[in-house]
Amino acid sequence: MSVHCIKCSSLLQQARNNDISYNPRIFHRISKNVTDTPDSKKLYHRLLLYVLPYWRIFGLSVLSTIIYAATEPAIPALLKPLLDGSFVHKDPTLLHLVPVVLISLFLVRGVSSFLSSYSLGWISSRLVMDLRNLMFSQLLRLPSSYHDEHSSGELIADIAFNVNQVTDAGTSAISVLVRDSFTIIGLLAWMVYLNWKLTCIAFAVIPLIYIVVRQASSRLRSMSLKSQANLGDLTHILEEAIIGQKVVKIFGGENREYARFIDASNWSRRFTMKRLAASAANVPLVQLISAIALSGIIYVATKQALDNHTTVGGFVSFITAMLLLFSPIKRLTSVNETLQRGLAAAETIFALVDAPIETDSGHIKPSGIQGALSFKNITIKYPGSTKAALNDLSLEIAAGETIALVGASGSGKTTLVNLIPRFYIPDSGAILLDGINLSDIILPELRAHIALVSQDIVLFNDTIANNIAYGGQSSASREQVMEASKIANAEEFILQLAKGYDTMVGENGAKLSGGQRQRVAIARALLKNAPILILDEATSALDAVSEGLVQTALDRLMKNRTTLVIAHRLSTVEKANRIIVLQRGRIVESGSHQDLLTKNGTYAHLYKVQITKPIME
Repeated sequence: MSVHCIKCSSLLQQARNNDISYNPRIFHRISKNVTDTPDSKKLYHRLLLYVLPYWRIFGLSVLSTIIYAATEPAIPALLKPLLDGSFVHKDPTLLHLVPVVLISLFLVRGVSSFLSSYSLGWISSRLVMDLRNLMFSQLLRLPSSYHDEHSSGELIADIAFNVNQVTDAGTSAISVLVRDSFTIIGLLAWMVYLNWKLTCIAFAVIPLIYIVVRQASSRLRSMSLKSQANLGDLTHILEEAIIGQKVVKIFGGENREYARFIDASNWSRRFTMKRLAASAANVPLVQLISAIALSGIIYVATKQALDNHTTVGGFVSFITAMLLLFSPIKRLTSVNETLQRGLAAAETIFALVDAPIETDSGHIKPSGIQGALSFKNITIKYPGSTKAALNDLSLEIAAGETIALVGASGSGKTTLVNLIPRFYIPDSGAILLDGINLSDIILPELRAHIALVSQDIVLFNDTIANNIAYGGQSSASREQVMEASKIANAEEFILQLAKGYDTMVGENGAKLSGGQRQRVAIARALLKNAPILILDEATSALDAVSEGLVQTALDRLMKNRTTLVIAHRLSTVEKANRIIVLQRGRIVESGSHQDLLTKNGTYAHLYKVQITKPIME
């Protein structure tokens, strides 16, 4: 055994010892999908609705498939006149006619096969595109709570990978079902015409085949669901390892991440093998049953030939038709795996599509917003939590006032500001903006009046100019973008870049420093010019020089706006009009910096700890 294999075995054992294989999120998802499986007919019918807009192309495909299937019984049908007429009765006309018919037959089969395959491929590509577009559109409208409960890896797997499984069920499976069903019907019809007694033997095995296929369907569906859920886990681990590659390297987490990935890969292999086992057992069982029927048919046909009840051509034609039945029967039983895999993917896709989007019962389009906020008896508890994040909180904020929110982690600061753009909905109480209930304001209109600058800056892999003039501000002129960046202290470093404002920032601004990313975000907020500004730890991760530049830009940004500042570094909020101290979801203190120090309460204690700590060190 190689050193690499020994290392892999060691890591796998480590994964088992750490119980990595028992991922609660994945197995909750698997058990939920398996135990709450929708009706297959309804699921398939819904899937076909997305094919309906392309019914003309689909109709061409089905027609071509039917023509191709109709030519299948013609092959054994040609054998009877060929053998009886040419070899037995020596008919010269048939000797010349059969080759011409045979060439024409395969020409028709070739054209119909091409049309069927091409049109199905076209529909498949459109179906994937439509479903992906639908899922992504839905993803953009889902509430924050949905993203809290589903990992990004899981969502990426559904949209990027699992959706491909649907096309086989929606198009390819139909092609096989139509083509092979018509082929089987045609061959059976020819067999009945030739010898109905022998055909009855073939019909006798159909119930047995149905039982085998039905049992295999259940197993295949279950394993497909588990395999797709595992793919989400695999993608999630991969995404974490890529995004957190610096942390992994610094803290020596390579072995742990490798072990997690090996374990997820092993689960993928196990699910795949279980699915293959069900599929592999399905086909030979059906073939065995068919072979038993064929043996009986040959035995009876041989007796009939001995009694001169059938001709040589009729016997060979019947046996040929019987043998030709094997391929379509095999494909029909094999397509069941594709169908169940596609239905399992459709189930996860429609679960995303059917997820409740952000509620927007608003009907007011406000104008001239000043930014006065009023929180009245707000209580909110996150799902799965026993304690309220905010508990009967009331707070009045005047237009243009700067409010600093301080307190220990988990005190409710971020929850409070997340309620303003309605990322979350309070369980009770009301929030008013200039006297209007937030729930009465049309959601996009509400968010159009809010700007955000946070510690974790989100930049898109685009130019600096496009990151500043993002979304609703995309129509801004280059002069407006430059003016915003100038006020945000960003112009100096932007002009030093090779392409200036047209420089690509890389994934999430990877080509820029932390301070530069912050200033681009501030320029974006300045360009939006919203009356309400949320600053969430906007300077906490910066060095002294960068913090000075960013703080100057923030001071300009905060001017004449209602600003809510979340900060753990209390020295950055001393100039706030009011400081709100939160503890366990409640307001315990409120006042200016100097007033709160005079009270010598919670804020004064937090401030003294932060101020004296560097001295003590």
